Amino acid sequence: MTEHATRSPLPAALERLRGHLVVSVQADDGSPLREVAHIVALSRAALLGGAAGLRLRSAEDLQAVRAITDLPLIGLTKQAHPGTDVYITATPQEVQEVAAAGADVVAFDGTDLPRPYSVAQLAAAAHAAGALAMADISTLAEARAAYEAGADIVGTTMSGYTPHSPQQPGPDFALMAALTAAGLPFIAEGRINSPELATLALQTGAVCVVVGSAITRPDHVTRWFASALQSGTQDA
Repeated sequence: MTEHATRSPLPAALERLRGHLVVSVQADDGSPLREVAHIVALSRAALLGGAAGLRLRSAEDLQAVRAITDLPLIGLTKQAHPGTDVYITATPQEVQEVAAAGADVVAFDGTDLPRPYSVAQLAAAAHAAGALAMADISTLAEARAAYEAGADIVGTTMSGYTPHSPQQPGPDFALMAALTAAGLPFIAEGRINSPELATLALQTGAVCVVVGSAITRPDHVTRWFASALQSGTQDA
């Protein structure tokens, strides 16, 4: 019997996302788009374009965007903590803040990196706050461990961002295929920067696909083009 056959059906909020696009609407600190009003405008544009859900990085952003949509929201924080490289929603308090701000799903680092709180503690905090728990993982082993710890879903978000995962320019389709073969539901995320790659991620077995930089970070996209042109000039 496969692991998928023994797992319960996905919760309703995740089923609403099945087969669809989730847009990650985030701006780095220091970006001209970091203000909440800009995040709301970008979210409106993504919803107008057909996004079935959004991924947002702060309580302030979540509260403002929740006021304009009842679609599923994946929430997280990004904050440095002493003594650990875990950066995404690292503490139960952050989990609770994100859930209270309107997130249906709280995303947190679910990797094997040294951490102040366990994946089980973060998942329990999400459930206690009435939200679903999404573990951002980088390997199949981490995905298995996250489900054992109580996660409702895992995302391939962290592949390439841990020293023990493949360092590559494109999406980790090998990880996606391994998750599918193991019967572990997952959200595809990470370096998916074209419609073709998004479609391939769904075909590989993803529940849904998260796309961020290619849609909502014009500074990143501009850098892709500028670097390509600079490289082409130097090679000429």
